[in-house]
Amino acid sequence: MRFLVALFALLMLPWMPARALESTAQESPRARVTLVVDHLAIAPGKAFQLGLRIRLAPRWHSYWRHAGDAGAPTEINLTLPEGSTAGPIAWPTPQAIPFGPLMSFGYYGEVVLPMQITPPASLRAGEVFSITAAATWLVCDDVCIPEEGSFRLDLPVVAEAQKNPDLAPLFAAAAAALPRPSPWQASASIQGDALRLRLTGPGLGRESLKEALFLPGTGGLLDHAAPQRLSHGADWLELTLKRAERPEKVSTLEGVLLLTDQGGRRLGYEVATPLLAGAGFLPLWQALIFALIGGVILNLMPCVFPVLAMKAMALARLGGAARGAVRLEAAAYTAGAVVSFTALAGLLLALRGAGMALGWGFQFTSPVFVLAIAWLMLAVGLNLSGVFALGGPIGAGGHIAARGGFLGSFATGALAVLVASPCTAPFMAAAIGAALVMPAPATLAVFATLGLGLAAPTLILALAPGLTRLLPRPGPWMEKLRRIMAWPMYGAALWLVWVLWAQSGWLGVALALAGGLGLGLAAWVFGRAQRAGQRGLGPVLAALALLLALPFGLTAAPPPPGASDIAESWSPTRVEALRAQGKGVFLNVTAAWCITCQVNERLALRRDAVQAAMATRGIVYLKADWTRGDPAITALLRTHGREGVPLYLFWPPGGGEAVILPEVLTEAMVLSQIAVP
Repeated sequence: MRFLVALFALLMLPWMPARALESTAQESPRARVTLVVDHLAIAPGKAFQLGLRIRLAPRWHSYWRHAGDAGAPTEINLTLPEGSTAGPIAWPTPQAIPFGPLMSFGYYGEVVLPMQITPPASLRAGEVFSITAAATWLVCDDVCIPEEGSFRLDLPVVAEAQKNPDLAPLFAAAAAALPRPSPWQASASIQGDALRLRLTGPGLGRESLKEALFLPGTGGLLDHAAPQRLSHGADWLELTLKRAERPEKVSTLEGVLLLTDQGGRRLGYEVATPLLAGAGFLPLWQALIFALIGGVILNLMPCVFPVLAMKAMALARLGGAARGAVRLEAAAYTAGAVVSFTALAGLLLALRGAGMALGWGFQFTSPVFVLAIAWLMLAVGLNLSGVFALGGPIGAGGHIAARGGFLGSFATGALAVLVASPCTAPFMAAAIGAALVMPAPATLAVFATLGLGLAAPTLILALAPGLTRLLPRPGPWMEKLRRIMAWPMYGAALWLVWVLWAQSGWLGVALALAGGLGLGLAAWVFGRAQRAGQRGLGPVLAALALLLALPFGLTAAPPPPGASDIAESWSPTRVEALRAQGKGVFLNVTAAWCITCQVNERLALRRDAVQAAMATRGIVYLKADWTRGDPAITALLRTHGREGVPLYLFWPPGGGEAVILPEVLTEAMVLSQIAVP
């Protein structure tokens, strides 16, 4: 008998109206609700769409999956034949519904809440697939009324599924109403009672968008009714949101971003991004303290070693000097460090405001900048070696002590910052991460404090010039020290040529060597002219020689072929796939121009014991190389509260949130983190 009923239904398909696959309605003065399906007949194992169709009376509304300050989402409980599966409700993009001091999220008019149903493959043609559903929904106007209903649909099973052309537009409209995956890089950070959501990518500028509104997917984090301040750049937007009075602690910001273009079309985009951990929560006073401590520690980082020569000579000049001279030298060096840190921060903010996805140390992602600094290190080394002099003939002893002055010390402080900027020290990373989500004046204050920290050892001499009595007196030994100190500068130049090879291949190396040859010739000609007392010929010949060093056409190139590494290349999908398999992941975010990164890798990460521990626990070692300033890696750094490298992340096997390791690693430190089950 059941087979005959199914056969009769199949034969009648061409003449069945659409309402035959729309259940009996549950009606009230406020809403008419039915169960609908997008197929006239289904096939074994082939998925189809089922939906709860809600048609609301004027002024009445129902609710989204997160109702906001008041309301409740629609709930659907299905009863399906054994072996069937049902997906979750695919919630269409809602709209914000204000009511007094409250804000809710939901729908007016008509809405379809679709779900994907997969019948078992064991079904046979001629059977009937029966669906029953019990649903509850809340409808509100000035008052709210809960409603409920029970629904049933019987679908014939055939060998080849047949879609329902009459209901196809309904389900097509439901699919079009779903939020789209966001195509942009997103980051979110908390500063005080504000939460900043920033998206970077094309199509987000002021000329493209009229309005933006973020609807959170969960409660307890934001004040839903508070105004959302929108800021634009060329290729970015930022929404400043107000946190709830007693915000819940969550690690991810998730919801729907509603964007309205200049033509009035509104689209929703799914957004899910980690909230900045640690750094994003720092208040200004704490960021300033961290910046001061980080700046002091920066003096001990490998990145600052190339300016060791200049710092050593500067301290040597102060031995036996008058108090006024000591204060002048120390103040000038401090001013150079503070001004340079602040200027770099201002440039970074300006470029980010123009839509560029940049982080701390961004200048070293440019091959042209790296080449210029390599030549500068070479020029400083040649100067220290006595090939040429600035400010007069090359002398020794007291003449060297007399050299320097305000401009010389200022330039030394500025160069120290320029060379130190590729790396971050402990405390400094957190301070920079916090600073770059603060208003611009606070950001500049944090970076100025970093400069104070870097200059602190010299600044102490300005505050207590009597300490210079502990320094050795100037004398002929300073000339020997000067020539010895030239070699760290040559080493720095060679290191930067290696960085250039990683960025631009052999073209960069060839330009660096050719330019270095021209620079050496210019320095030699200039030095000979100085010794001969010639003031015109030397600079002219030097300038002509320097023209040979211009880096025409130098750009970033792909990595040189044949490069091998013990680490796999990072990608977000690779991390997700490994974590889905339950594997541990150790991620090294590094750059060729970061000396601290290279030291950590050789003294800790490449150690046999560390690699053996990773292999034993099934931990996959990934590397994200920021040498060329990859925007995806920039976004990765920001999502973890960092604006520069190094950054080390460890996801333990079996699941769990990422652990951030310190900027300076030891073998024992890494083993203690990864070897504990």
